[in-house]
Amino acid sequence: MTDHSSHTHSEGSKENFQEEPQVSQVRHAGEANEFVIIGNQKFHKHELMQAFGGTLNPGLAPPPVNQFANPSPLGLSAFALTTFVLSMYNAQAMGVTTPNVVVSLAAFYGGAVQFLAGVWEMAVGNTFAATALSSYGAFWLSYAAIFVPSFGIVAAYEDTEQLASAVAFYLLAWALFTFMLFLCTLKATVAFASLFGFLTMTFVLLSAGEFTGKVAVSRAGGVFGVITAFLGFYNAFAGVANPTNSYFIAHPIPLTKQ
Repeated sequence: MTDHSSHTHSEGSKENFQEEPQVSQVRHAGEANEFVIIGNQKFHKHELMQAFGGTLNPGLAPPPVNQFANPSPLGLSAFALTTFVLSMYNAQAMGVTTPNVVVSLAAFYGGAVQFLAGVWEMAVGNTFAATALSSYGAFWLSYAAIFVPSFGIVAAYEDTEQLASAVAFYLLAWALFTFMLFLCTLKATVAFASLFGFLTMTFVLLSAGEFTGKVAVSRAGGVFGVITAFLGFYNAFAGVANPTNSYFIAHPIPLTKQ
C-alpha cells in the first residue's frame, strides 16, 4: 500500500468516525425539525410513538418491531385494582382495619399478573414499562409475603414499634423508586405523570404514617392511593379503548411539545 493510499484511507476512516452519531444521541433534523435522529436511525416524527399512558411510553420512541399485543393495560389494571382495595383499607373506609383480604389480590393479580405484563413489555421493547410493571408486580408479591405466616416476617419482630419502623423504611424505599420513575414522565402526558406523582405521595404518606404512628397520616395515604388507583384505571382504559370498541376515547394532554 502506498503512502498516498494509506493517507487517503486514514482520512476516510477519520471522516466516517466523526460523522457517525453516538448511540445515545437524540437530535432533530429538517427545515421544520420534522425528523428525529435516535442513535443511528432517522425517523419522521409521524412514524414514532408519542408519549402515552395507555402504552406506558414516556416519550418519542420507535414502534415495536414485533406485532405483539399491548401489555400495559393489563399491568395497569392489575396495579389499579389492587391499589384501590388496599387504599380503601388504608383510608379505613367502612371501618375496615384488617388488610388481609388484599393478600390474594396482591399475590395473584397485582403481583403475578402485573409482573408477567412487565416481562412481556421487555419483549415489546418498552424499557420504562418493563421496569415499572415488573417492579410493582414484585412489590405486591413482597407485600403479600408480609402477611403470610410461613414467611415469618411479622413474627421476627417482637417489638411492634420496630416492626412499624421496618415497614416505614420499606415504603420509603418504594417512594424513592417511584419518584425516580416520576421524573421520567415529565415529558409525557398529564394523566401519565399524575399517576406516578400521586403514587409517590401515597408511599410518602404511608411511610410517614408508620414512622409517626398517626392514623390520620396513614388515612391520607389511603386517600391518595384511591386517587392513584383511578388514574391507573384511566391509563389502562386509554390503552384499550379505540373507535372500534368504545364510544368514549381518552384524549391525552401532552406536557411538552414533541
